Amino acid sequence: MKDTFSLKGSDYTFKYNRGIGRHGWLRLTPAYSVKLVEELISQTPKGKRLLDPFSGTATTGLSSLEQGYDAVLCDINPFLIWFGNTKLAYFSHNDLLKIKSLSLEVVNLSSSKLVEDNWVPDIHNINRWWDCDTLSSLAALRSAIVETIGEPSDNPVFNLVWISFCRLIIETSSAAFNHVSMSFSHSTIKHEHAQIVELFLSVVENIVSTAFIETSHHAQVLSCDSRFVNNIEVEKIDHVVTSPPYPNRMSYIRELRPYMYWTKFLNHAVEAADLDWKAIGGTWGSATSKLKTWHPSGSDLPGLLIRKCDEIRTKEDKNADLMARYVHKYFYDMHQHFSSLRDLLNDGAKIDYIVGNSTFYGVKIESEKIFESSLLSLGFKDISSRIVRKRNSNKELFEFCVTAYI
Repeated sequence: MKDTFSLKGSDYTFKYNRGIGRHGWLRLTPAYSVKLVEELISQTPKGKRLLDPFSGTATTGLSSLEQGYDAVLCDINPFLIWFGNTKLAYFSHNDLLKIKSLSLEVVNLSSSKLVEDNWVPDIHNINRWWDCDTLSSLAALRSAIVETIGEPSDNPVFNLVWISFCRLIIETSSAAFNHVSMSFSHSTIKHEHAQIVELFLSVVENIVSTAFIETSHHAQVLSCDSRFVNNIEVEKIDHVVTSPPYPNRMSYIRELRPYMYWTKFLNHAVEAADLDWKAIGGTWGSATSKLKTWHPSGSDLPGLLIRKCDEIRTKEDKNADLMARYVHKYFYDMHQHFSSLRDLLNDGAKIDYIVGNSTFYGVKIESEKIFESSLLSLGFKDISSRIVRKRNSNKELFEFCVTAYI
């Protein structure tokens, strides 16, 4: 492979995934590109095992199945574990016919549910997302789904109906995806119930049409705090392909919240904040305030990191110390992750980490160099990094692939 990837940005972002089979089922802006993952996996000899310790939407796992590899993935978010395992499941032709049949039952039942007082999630300012009529229709449809197949479960056939509903709630919302994260349109759109069910059936049809793949290989998402990834019990790994959160204060919970509330993986805002605190780089709600009392312990971190944190801390801004702590904790957590990762790797194993740099008050945080220093101190070999793409948000911001061997 070339020393650098093509710098055509969109091929190496989530935008490339839209419309590519199962990869396009649900949108998550920080998800990395199928094209990039396929290029990295293609360097792995057949018969080797892959790991993605930051599973997200299971792009690595699904690409592994499609290219003929076994893979294990990890995530700390219960919704992403549920979604990822459904995305990696095998569906027979009879399963797919059953999904269509169940969806028709749901639609037929939903009309009678309109007159009931149906449950709606406790999302703050929910009418910023959906107007009252649309919200009533979604709640009626959800009630019909629960009566027909139950709440989200370990049954992948039933879960495809729920994933279709998740896509429906976003497509009928005022959420806008015109930049790196999510924003809102100035107004909501009223949808009649007939429009809601027609769109729902259209989404089901789209998902069913992309759900069948033939593979003799296996991939699974496990629940795990990636700082202690050695807690999982798996066969030794030959290649790690992943993209951890970037040190840019972007909360993955924020974009996932509507899915998680409607599927009851979240019930209250405090749960979102608690989960974000456990995730590397989390900043939602109380996760930020907890930084004020956070202190590192027991890790010999790269001098470059310490210097950058000190530089941020000297800036004349009331949040300068807080942001210095944020950067410090992010790389402290990643150092813990790299340390725990060693126990899972075969001799000669390769790791590829896609990560972006960032800036705080004009101080450039060179993520790739700090990763390299951490890996070197932990005994990894042949460490290098190369640019994947230039990011659109800032002329100084790039994505890198950091590579090392054990």
